[in-house]
Amino acid sequence: MLRRRLRAALVAPVLLVPLLSACSGDDDGSAGGADASRDVAEGLASALAGAAAYEADAAVAEGGSGSATDGSPLLGVRFAGTDAGTVAARYDEIVAGMDGVVPTVELSDLGASTPDQAGERRTATLAWSWPVTDDKAWTYTSQATLVGSGADWAVQWQRSVVEPTLAGGDVLDLSAVAPERGEITGAGGAAIVTERPVRRYGIDKTKVGAQQAAASARRLAALVGIDEAPYVKQVRAAGDSAYVEAITYRRGEVPVEVDAGASGIKGVLVLSDRIALAPTREFAAPILGRVGPVTAEMVAEDPETYRPGDVAGVSGLQARYDDRLRGTAGTRVEAVGEGGERSTLFRVAPVAGRALATTLVPRLQTRAEQLLADVGPASALVAIRPSDGAILVAANGPGTGGQNYATYGQAAPGSTFKIVSGLALLRDGLTPDSPVDCPATVTVNGKQFENYDDYPAGYLGRVPLRTAVAQSCNTAFIGQHDRIGQGDLAAAAGSLGLGIDHDLGFPAYFGQVPPATSETEGAADLIGQGKILASPMVMAAVIGSVQAGRTVVPTLLPDHDATAEAESTPLTAGEADQLRAMLREVVTSGSGRGLADLPAPPAIAKTGTAEFSVDGETALHAWMVAAHGDLAVAVYVDRGESGSRTAGPILEAFLRSAG
Repeated sequence: MLRRRLRAALVAPVLLVPLLSACSGDDDGSAGGADASRDVAEGLASALAGAAAYEADAAVAEGGSGSATDGSPLLGVRFAGTDAGTVAARYDEIVAGMDGVVPTVELSDLGASTPDQAGERRTATLAWSWPVTDDKAWTYTSQATLVGSGADWAVQWQRSVVEPTLAGGDVLDLSAVAPERGEITGAGGAAIVTERPVRRYGIDKTKVGAQQAAASARRLAALVGIDEAPYVKQVRAAGDSAYVEAITYRRGEVPVEVDAGASGIKGVLVLSDRIALAPTREFAAPILGRVGPVTAEMVAEDPETYRPGDVAGVSGLQARYDDRLRGTAGTRVEAVGEGGERSTLFRVAPVAGRALATTLVPRLQTRAEQLLADVGPASALVAIRPSDGAILVAANGPGTGGQNYATYGQAAPGSTFKIVSGLALLRDGLTPDSPVDCPATVTVNGKQFENYDDYPAGYLGRVPLRTAVAQSCNTAFIGQHDRIGQGDLAAAAGSLGLGIDHDLGFPAYFGQVPPATSETEGAADLIGQGKILASPMVMAAVIGSVQAGRTVVPTLLPDHDATAEAESTPLTAGEADQLRAMLREVVTSGSGRGLADLPAPPAIAKTGTAEFSVDGETALHAWMVAAHGDLAVAVYVDRGESGSRTAGPILEAFLRSAG
């Protein structure tokens, strides 16, 4: 797993202790010797911490690189055989990789004086504490040798003064250890998004110079098919030791030309890694979202959480629940030798993210996406379990361009809305057997409405309401517009789950049934036109409510408590029975006849076509909704011939494979 640097915010305040030449009595018989050596030892401890703070401040001032050799507190310490400037520079090298974290350093013990060639020798024990996380510090002791006599003492410098195992050209390196990201699970706890193997392609700037890095970045971008200019700019801006990723592929999906061509580009480094991915690139992608490098906007909005180079959820559920899924990064401090060899000095284990449960059924989601794969226009299929509202499928076809039409699409529902209009008429006193007029055309306030082009002539005239529903007679419903009072249509819609918003924990559009602003608009509303809008999700909830006999509220995240903006009038058992009877006739004698031979229990359905204008041309939204057993399904195709011809075959194929 790739590691990233810790944020340089763990900086402890340092109180610098002045280096004094003490002249008071001592405890070992040397005039001023003990006090003078102690002052030097304490001054060294204070200067070490102060120099780390100075180096961190200099790095910030210089935009990421600074030098502790000019103004470092270590310049005030006397060193034996080494000038203070050299020591300051060496210390700068050692702690530069600690990312601005400032230790506290204290003298914990000063050993007794022993004879030395130059006089006397004392060993100072230094207690170090690096606040490398918010709640855990890296603590240890190191030793420094002091040589001298009387009031004249100096420190013998060596790297082990900073950390006892350091030698040669060793330096310290602090890094974060990425936690395992929480899974997104489906029905029954099956893992949907889990860590899967990938291969990352990028430029390793430690392997090439700045000019070559830019040229290699240009070649790599062209090879993998990403925009060259932004990537080259990113590589140029990165530090000399940075790895700048260009693209990540699932293992087994690396194009042959990329695999072959990358080896010929200087500085390209291919890393094997594991990242959180769904079973396929397309699987519920607009809803689940993706994990990737954080955007500049994310860093600007939450700099305490994100910084450039971090990996996090950047869209969909991955972004909304990133805090839960991301976990807590661990910490590692390593000693790094001149040859790059590493040894761990301190480690805080990362805390894995927590799983996020969904109700999606992978088998059904995959089947729905297969059925939509060859649909050119934007399309979606949503399947809900009416008994509890669980969303089993929320599939978007490739024509959506990666947008979430399934739960957030907004389009006129056409004649599928006659389920709502039918309920409003039932509440006004009609029954499924009540006769209504179904003429070829009907005029409302000067606006002429007609039935669809191939409406069967045998069902014109005076027909029962159930037949008007089954044959989808527009004029029959529009002819009843004066029976529906202001607000009655919206109330009926609310009883079926449409038009009342809920916070479901993900983007969900519940549709709208606004008050009509004219008699003509009110008439158009009855056939799902006018200003009526719906999403595939809410239309699945509408027929699901009929099937369940109560208002069904869709649920994708079982641990999320949905809240509603308003209450709806409950759907009664009698109303549901009447609606089911009328929608059953759609299957037995209407446009849903393709579902007639499904095994028991009997299926119910409604098709719909809604006109809309594109560049002055009239186009058609194609809809079909159906319920069979404990499954309610809505299919939407942005442009089609009709609900039965375009959406119908997709819905039928899904139901037949869902059992």
